[in-house]
Amino acid sequence: MIEYQLYIAGEWRRGSSTMPAVSPSSGETFASVATADEHIAGEAVEAAAAAWPGWAALSAFERADLMQAAAASIRQHRDDLARVLTEDQGKPLVAEAYDEVDELVEYFRMAAADAVRQEGSLPHSVSPERRVLVRRVPLGVVAIVSPWNWPYTMGAELFAPALAAGNTVVWVPAPTTSACCAALMQVLAEGAGLPAGVFNFVPGPGPVVGAAVVSHPLVNGVGFIGSTATGAEVARHAAGKAQILELGGNGPMVILQDADLELATAATLEAAYLCAGQSCTAGERFLVHRAVHAEFVERVVEATRASVTLGDPFDASTTMGPLNNEPTAAKFDRHVADARDRGATICTGGRRAPDFRTGLFAEPTVLDGVTIEMLIAAEETFGPVVPVIEIGSAAEALELTNSAPLGDGGSPFGLTAAVFTADLERGLAFADQARAGWVNINASTNLWESHLPFGGRSGSLSGRGRVGGRSVLEAFTESHTVLYPAPGLREPGRREPVLRDDAQDHE
Repeated sequence: MIEYQLYIAGEWRRGSSTMPAVSPSSGETFASVATADEHIAGEAVEAAAAAWPGWAALSAFERADLMQAAAASIRQHRDDLARVLTEDQGKPLVAEAYDEVDELVEYFRMAAADAVRQEGSLPHSVSPERRVLVRRVPLGVVAIVSPWNWPYTMGAELFAPALAAGNTVVWVPAPTTSACCAALMQVLAEGAGLPAGVFNFVPGPGPVVGAAVVSHPLVNGVGFIGSTATGAEVARHAAGKAQILELGGNGPMVILQDADLELATAATLEAAYLCAGQSCTAGERFLVHRAVHAEFVERVVEATRASVTLGDPFDASTTMGPLNNEPTAAKFDRHVADARDRGATICTGGRRAPDFRTGLFAEPTVLDGVTIEMLIAAEETFGPVVPVIEIGSAAEALELTNSAPLGDGGSPFGLTAAVFTADLERGLAFADQARAGWVNINASTNLWESHLPFGGRSGSLSGRGRVGGRSVLEAFTESHTVLYPAPGLREPGRREPVLRDDAQDHE
């Protein structure tokens, strides 16, 4: 059994205790992971603070070279990283795990490119005798707390640009996927060439280790991706620090009467079943116009039964693996049962799948007759389910998308939305008015491009700030202004510069 350790100040070390890494697909313990406590977490922050001056003093091009080295090391270990990801998280090896590793490579390459493209400015001074320089400088130590659904990429979309911008990092991964994160840390420690203390790795319970790191006075920036409840705690501990909080969603997918139903059906499967539905960008409410409602439901049920293969995630034919943990599976059960008890119809699925080695395999599920009072319409289910709500107009769909109070049949989230229509003008009008940080037209809510800004709308529970591309570099840097005398103005009050006579100077 593999034993993973902490990584602090360029050294592997034991923790205060260990936790088992248990495969959600087999139920077997395949590794142990050392965990930190508050004291060790503080040591990691101190190591990052000590390393920061030297790291920040490197040129952007030198740091970019090390980001490229990290990308190359990840590519070299692609197979190993994909396999431990499947073992630890549960996502299918061929259908999803390799894709996540490949995207991980791109995050480091993108961070390298963005770091050397940071620009300053030369704004005007009110005085002709002064000049001004404004440039971006790193914050210092940045704490990253990452989730378990995309253990590699959702951490890297924060820590890769944070590092490239000149910050040092302390990374606290989610406990249920700390083993694969430790495997990634080994690859980076051995192959990236990062100086000691620049990148530190301290797994452990979020309320203990995460809170200790986030609240530490030497930490100047915080990046968190995860649930809204945990995000609120992180925000409390990080008060006064720069923050990126990418939180939950309950994204509506709107299917209007003129939608291409073949396209909408394919997008629905991607929205509902990618990562077994464990995605903040998942389509969790399907608002379908009554004119196409029956046909849409029929198509989705048929496609679910024909195209979604629930099985052993190491089997190349599997397209959907188990849920990652029991609390997530229990919420799936609770939401489906609540919908059924309130009158929804289970068209397919609706239960834990039997005959697997663990009870974490949830059947791909389609629910019809869902109403806005049901839990599944208002909360984030994080499971493989298509809850269908019938609507009568685009205006009704927009109202359901934007209504926030839970008691009024709305959702408190504002992360993603999608609309399917043959009328581009209608689609753009919906996107313009939808209270969501990201809106797709004729594409799944799960479709997004990693170099573009992504996050929740203000007034929702979906977070603050933006991940994606240069957004993170901007969030984890700040403006530094330098005011200086205009060159050649050697006498106070003199407005015309004194031109140097090079010939005389050389004499």
